[in-house]
Amino acid sequence: MSKRKKSQLYVALLLFLCVIVIDQAIKVAVKTGMYLHQSIRVTDWFYLLFTENNGMAFGWELFDKLLLTSFRIVFVALIAVYMVRAIRRGIPWGYLVCLSLIVAGAAGNIIDCVFYGLIFNNPPAPMVAEFVPFGSGYGTLFHGLVVDMFYFPLVEWNWPAWMPYCGGNHFIFFSPIFNFADAAISCGIIALLLFYNKRLTMEK
Repeated sequence: MSKRKKSQLYVALLLFLCVIVIDQAIKVAVKTGMYLHQSIRVTDWFYLLFTENNGMAFGWELFDKLLLTSFRIVFVALIAVYMVRAIRRGIPWGYLVCLSLIVAGAAGNIIDCVFYGLIFNNPPAPMVAEFVPFGSGYGTLFHGLVVDMFYFPLVEWNWPAWMPYCGGNHFIFFSPIFNFADAAISCGIIALLLFYNKRLTMEK
C-alpha cells in the first residue's frame, strides 16, 4: 500500500474515533447531568434539550427497534468495507472525509442502541441517570435509547387561522432534536450530494 493510501486509512480511522469520542462524551454528560426533557437555554435559538428515542435520526421513529439497529450495523460494516476498497483504488480526500463522517455517526448511535440499556438506569425526573452494573440497566442488548440534545428553534410563528390544514397551528423551524452523531451523518451526506454527486452516479 502506498504512503498516500496509508495516510488516508489513518485519517479515516482518526476521524472515526474523534466523532465517536466527542459524540459519546456529550451523550454521557447529558445523560448523567440532566433529567429527561430538561431544557437549558444557551441562546434564544439554541437549547440543550435532553430527549431519548429508538434510534432514527432527529428523533424520528419509523421502524422496529431491533430491525433498525441490525440495519445500522450491516450498513456500517458494508460502508467500512467499501471505504477500504476505495482507498486501495484511489479516492479523493474529501470523499473519504464524507464517508468517514457518515460511518462514524451511524456507529455513534449504534453504541447507544446496543449498550445504553445495559449500563444506565432510567429514573423519572428530576433524578438523573447513573451507571449501573453491566446488564442491570433499563433495557436489554440492542434495545437502548439514543440520547439527543441539540435543539435549534431558529424561528417560530402561528399560521393565520384562515389557512387550510395548518391554520392556527404553531410552527417552529428547526424543530427536530438531534445529537452530534446525527450532525456528522447529515454533514457527510450533504457534502456527498453537493460535491461528489457525479462520482455517486458513476458508481451506481
